[in-house]
Amino acid sequence: MPSIAARTYLTPEEYLAFERKALTKYEYLSGGIVAMSRTSFAHNFITGDIFGELRTQLQGRKCKAATSDMRVKVSETGSYFYSDVVVFYGEPEAEDNRSDTLLNPTVIIEVLSPSTEARDQGEKFWHYQQLAFLREYVLVSQDRVCVEHYFWEGTDWLRSEFREFEDVMLLASIECELRLHDIYSSVDISH
Repeated sequence: MPSIAARTYLTPEEYLAFERKALTKYEYLSGGIVAMSRTSFAHNFITGDIFGELRTQLQGRKCKAATSDMRVKVSETGSYFYSDVVVFYGEPEAEDNRSDTLLNPTVIIEVLSPSTEARDQGEKFWHYQQLAFLREYVLVSQDRVCVEHYFWEGTDWLRSEFREFEDVMLLASIECELRLHDIYSSVDISH
Protein backbone atom coordinates (compact mmCIF):
# COMPACT_ATOMS: atom_id res chain seq x y z
CA MET A 1 0.00 0.00 0.00
CA PRO A 2 1.50 3.41 -0.94
CA SER A 3 2.19 5.93 1.78
CA ILE A 4 -0.51 8.50 2.44
CA ALA A 5 1.77 11.30 1.18
CA ALA A 6 2.15 9.50 -2.18
CA ARG A 7 -1.59 9.14 -2.79
CA THR A 8 -3.22 11.58 -5.16
CA TYR A 9 -6.38 12.23 -3.18
CA LEU A 10 -7.17 12.39 0.53
CA THR A 11 -10.44 13.07 2.25
CA PRO A 12 -10.37 15.95 4.76
CA GLU A 13 -10.54 13.37 7.56
CA GLU A 14 -7.54 11.46 6.15
CA TYR A 15 -5.61 14.71 5.76
CA LEU A 16 -6.22 15.74 9.38
CA ALA A 17 -5.28 12.30 10.72
CA PHE A 18 -2.08 12.32 8.64
CA GLU A 19 -1.17 15.95 9.29
CA ARG A 20 -1.64 15.75 13.04
CA LYS A 21 0.99 12.98 13.19
CA ALA A 22 3.40 14.45 10.63
CA LEU A 23 6.68 16.09 11.57
CA THR A 24 6.31 18.52 8.67
CA LYS A 25 3.34 20.84 8.25
CA TYR A 26 1.12 20.24 5.23
CA GLU A 27 -1.62 22.33 3.69
CA TYR A 28 -4.65 20.71 2.05
CA LEU A 29 -6.26 21.77 -1.19
CA SER A 30 -8.68 19.88 -3.46
CA GLY A 31 -7.79 16.54 -1.93
CA GLY A 32 -4.04 17.02 -2.25
CA ILE A 33 -1.44 17.95 0.32
CA VAL A 34 1.38 20.47 -0.04
CA ALA A 35 4.40 20.33 2.27
CA MET A 36 5.27 23.66 3.84
CA SER A 37 8.74 24.86 2.91
CA ARG A 38 11.36 25.98 5.40
CA THR A 39 11.66 29.72 5.97
CA SER A 40 14.58 32.15 6.01
CA PHE A 41 15.88 34.27 8.88
CA ALA A 42 14.20 37.33 7.34
CA HIS A 43 10.86 35.52 7.06
CA ASN A 44 11.02 34.39 10.70
CA PHE A 45 12.15 37.77 12.05
CA ILE A 46 9.43 39.68 10.15
CA THR A 47 6.77 37.19 11.25
CA GLY A 48 7.95 37.45 14.85
CA ASP A 49 7.97 41.25 14.80
CA ILE A 50 4.44 41.40 13.36
CA PHE A 51 3.16 38.89 15.91
CA GLY A 52 4.88 40.76 18.75
CA GLU A 53 3.42 44.11 17.70
CA LEU A 54 -0.09 42.70 17.40
CA ARG A 55 0.11 40.72 20.62
CA THR A 56 1.13 43.85 22.51
CA GLN A 57 -1.63 45.98 20.97
CA LEU A 58 -4.29 43.31 21.52
CA GLN A 59 -3.44 42.65 25.15
CA GLY A 60 -6.55 42.84 27.33
CA ARG A 61 -8.88 43.01 24.31
CA LYS A 62 -11.26 40.53 22.70
CA CYS A 63 -8.89 39.75 19.82
CA LYS A 64 -6.00 37.27 19.92
CA ALA A 65 -3.09 36.68 17.54
CA ALA A 66 -1.56 33.29 16.72
CA THR A 67 1.50 32.27 14.74
CA SER A 68 2.09 29.85 11.89
CA ASP A 69 1.35 26.75 13.96
CA MET A 70 -2.38 27.58 13.89
CA ARG A 71 -4.07 25.80 10.98
CA VAL A 72 -6.96 27.69 9.32
CA LYS A 73 -9.82 25.87 7.61
CA VAL A 74 -11.71 27.45 4.76
CA SER A 75 -14.93 25.51 5.28
CA GLU A 76 -16.46 26.95 2.13
CA THR A 77 -13.80 25.27 -0.07
CA GLY A 78 -12.74 22.43 2.24
CA SER A 79 -9.13 23.65 2.32
CA TYR A 80 -6.65 23.94 5.19
CA PHE A 81 -3.79 26.45 5.33
CA TYR A 82 -1.10 27.67 7.69
CA SER A 83 -0.90 31.48 7.84
CA ASP A 84 2.18 33.25 9.19
CA VAL A 85 0.07 35.34 11.58
CA VAL A 86 -3.67 35.08 12.16
CA VAL A 87 -5.92 37.21 14.37
CA PHE A 88 -9.41 36.24 15.48
CA TYR A 89 -12.06 38.25 17.30
CA GLY A 90 -13.80 36.89 20.36
CA GLU A 91 -13.48 33.20 21.12
CA PRO A 92 -11.61 30.95 18.70
CA GLU A 93 -13.94 28.66 16.80
CA ALA A 94 -12.29 25.27 16.40
CA GLU A 95 -13.18 22.59 13.90
CA ASP A 96 -13.20 19.89 16.56
CA ASN A 97 -12.17 19.20 20.14
CA ARG A 98 -8.45 19.11 19.19
CA SER A 99 -8.48 22.95 19.03
CA ASP A 100 -5.77 23.08 16.37
CA THR A 101 -7.84 24.30 13.42
CA LEU A 102 -9.29 27.82 13.46
CA LEU A 103 -12.54 28.59 11.63
CA ASN A 104 -13.02 32.33 12.35
CA PRO A 105 -9.96 34.41 11.39
CA THR A 106 -10.49 38.17 11.12
CA VAL A 107 -7.01 39.09 9.84
CA ILE A 108 -4.52 36.85 8.00
CA ILE A 109 -0.94 37.93 7.37
CA GLU A 110 1.44 36.11 5.03
CA VAL A 111 5.15 36.91 4.75
CA LEU A 112 6.10 36.24 1.15
CA SER A 113 8.84 33.76 0.29
CA PRO A 114 10.13 33.22 -3.24
CA SER A 115 8.60 29.73 -3.23
CA THR A 116 5.17 30.83 -1.92
CA GLU A 117 4.65 34.37 -3.24
CA ALA A 118 2.57 33.53 -6.33
CA ARG A 119 0.42 31.07 -4.38
CA ASP A 120 -0.13 33.52 -1.47
CA GLN A 121 -1.14 36.30 -3.89
CA GLY A 122 -3.37 34.12 -6.05
CA GLU A 123 -4.82 30.74 -5.16
CA LYS A 124 -4.51 31.06 -1.39
CA PHE A 125 -6.04 34.55 -1.36
CA TRP A 126 -8.95 33.32 -3.47
CA HIS A 127 -9.66 30.64 -0.86
CA TYR A 128 -9.25 33.07 2.03
CA GLN A 129 -11.79 35.41 0.42
CA GLN A 130 -14.42 32.71 0.96
CA LEU A 131 -14.03 32.96 4.76
CA ALA A 132 -17.11 34.55 6.30
CA PHE A 133 -15.23 36.27 9.15
CA LEU A 134 -12.12 37.46 7.26
CA ARG A 135 -11.90 41.24 6.96
CA GLU A 136 -8.23 41.87 6.15
CA TYR A 137 -5.45 40.05 4.30
CA VAL A 138 -1.88 41.33 4.40
CA LEU A 139 1.07 40.30 2.24
CA VAL A 140 4.52 41.34 3.48
CA SER A 141 7.60 41.12 1.26
CA GLN A 142 10.73 39.81 2.93
CA ASP A 143 13.06 41.09 0.18
CA ARG A 144 12.06 44.76 0.03
CA VAL A 145 9.91 47.23 1.93
CA CYS A 146 6.50 46.42 0.50
CA VAL A 147 3.24 45.55 2.22
CA GLU A 148 -0.01 44.88 0.36
CA HIS A 149 -3.15 45.33 2.45
CA TYR A 150 -6.47 43.93 1.26
CA PHE A 151 -9.57 44.82 3.23
CA TRP A 152 -13.25 43.98 2.89
CA GLU A 153 -15.33 47.07 2.19
CA GLY A 154 -19.05 46.36 1.80
CA THR A 155 -19.12 43.99 -1.15
CA ASP A 156 -15.54 44.22 -2.47
CA TRP A 157 -11.95 43.60 -1.49
CA LEU A 158 -9.98 46.85 -1.75
CA ARG A 159 -6.19 47.10 -1.90
CA SER A 160 -3.64 49.56 -0.58
CA GLU A 161 0.13 49.36 -0.69
CA PHE A 162 2.86 50.64 1.61
CA ARG A 163 6.49 51.07 0.54
CA GLU A 164 8.17 53.43 3.02
CA PHE A 165 9.61 52.71 6.48
CA GLU A 166 7.58 55.67 7.77
CA ASP A 167 4.26 54.24 6.53
CA VAL A 168 1.67 53.07 9.03
CA MET A 169 -0.94 50.48 8.06
CA LEU A 170 -4.24 50.53 9.93
CA LEU A 171 -5.89 47.18 10.56
CA ALA A 172 -9.33 48.66 11.12
CA SER A 173 -11.14 45.41 11.88
CA ILE A 174 -9.01 44.85 14.99
CA GLU A 175 -8.16 48.51 15.71
CA CYS A 176 -4.40 48.03 15.43
CA GLU A 177 -1.61 49.78 13.55
CA LEU A 178 1.50 48.26 12.05
CA ARG A 179 4.39 50.60 11.33
CA LEU A 180 6.59 49.35 8.52
CA HIS A 181 9.61 50.43 10.54
CA ASP A 182 8.54 47.94 13.23
CA ILE A 183 7.71 45.17 10.74
CA TYR A 184 11.20 45.37 9.24
CA SER A 185 13.12 46.32 12.41
CA SER A 186 14.94 42.99 12.75
CA VAL A 187 16.13 42.65 9.16
CA ASP A 188 18.61 44.58 7.07
CA ILE A 189 16.55 45.59 4.08
CA SER A 190 16.88 48.44 1.63
CA HIS A 191 14.19 50.28 -0.26
